[in-house]
This record gives sequence, structure tokens and C-alpha cells, in this order.
Amino acid sequence: MKLQQLNEARKPRKKLQQDPLTYKRRDLEPVISRETIQYHYGKLASAYVERYNNGEGDADFNLGGATLHNIYFAQFKKPNKDNEPHGLFAALVNRKYGAFKDFQAEVEKTAMGIQGSGWVYVNKQGTIKTIVNHELPGDSIVLLIDWWEHAWALDYQHDKKQYLANIWQIIDYDQINSRLKGV
Repeated sequence: MKLQQLNEARKPRKKLQQDPLTYKRRDLEPVISRETIQYHYGKLASAYVERYNNGEGDADFNLGGATLHNIYFAQFKKPNKDNEPHGLFAALVNRKYGAFKDFQAEVEKTAMGIQGSGWVYVNKQGTIKTIVNHELPGDSIVLLIDWWEHAWALDYQHDKKQYLANIWQIIDYDQINSRLKGV
């Protein structure tokens, strides 16, 4: 989401919407279960939109939660164990990190360094960054990983490293490449 859109969304009369999923709730299994999607997307993510639109709670927190979840859920597709970046994102990863496995190692290092909950994202320059709570960053999000417990705990218990290792199977790199193009 661009800064201008964020500023527009912050205006009191602007209503937020939860973007519909482009896949069925069971389509991400076994990486993310239907139950996790039901809870995470169906209850928690939708609540940010509802609370923001009803003027309940912290508006910036709810705006951030709604915006980040819309970005997060839009980047998935059915699992593929051989799923790897292609196109613009592959070129960015290779230029900045040398190889996809090196990029994954850096994402893991950054994610595991988060104390508590948060988000890990990659911007258009290929820099891996973190988000505290739901604070919207000032740069573009190309790839986003939810590091809050509700994203992984039902499926992975305490093993968030396995969640991260598996999430690469469901990343829709066509979507990521579109974000790099600014589409």
C-alpha cells in the first residue's frame, strides 16, 4: 500500500475492507491449516477491519493490522515443495544475497531475532526488515511474514522455525513480482 493510500485510509470517513482470499481456506494445507486460516483470517484479521470501521480501539493499530493482513494473505497459493522465486524477485534475491538459500537464512536470522511478536518483510530494495506490532513502514512491502503466534502456533506449536521453513512452499512469486513492478 502506498503512503498516499495510507493517509487516505486514516481519514475518519474512509472504510476499510478485508480483501477476499484468492484460494479456498484448505488450499494452503499442510503448510497452513484450514483451522488456522479460519481463526487468523476469519476472526483476527477481520476484527481489525471491523474495529477500525466502528471507531473502536487504537485506530492506527487496527489500520496497520488490517493493511498488513491484506498484504500477507494475498501472497499465498497452493503448496509446492519446489517453489522458488523467479523473475524480478529471483534477480533481486540473487543480486543482494547470492542465492535463495542465503536469503532464507537471513530471513530466518531476522525473524528469530524478534522478541515476542511482529512481522518480517522484504522491501523493494531487497532489504529484510521487521515491523513492531502493526506499525506500517514508510517503504514498500514486497514479501511479508506474520511472526505473531496466531500465524503459526495452531499448526506448529512452539516450532516457528518450521513454520518459516514451510512458508516458502506457498509464496506466490507472481504476486511478489507484481509488487516489485508496483502493479
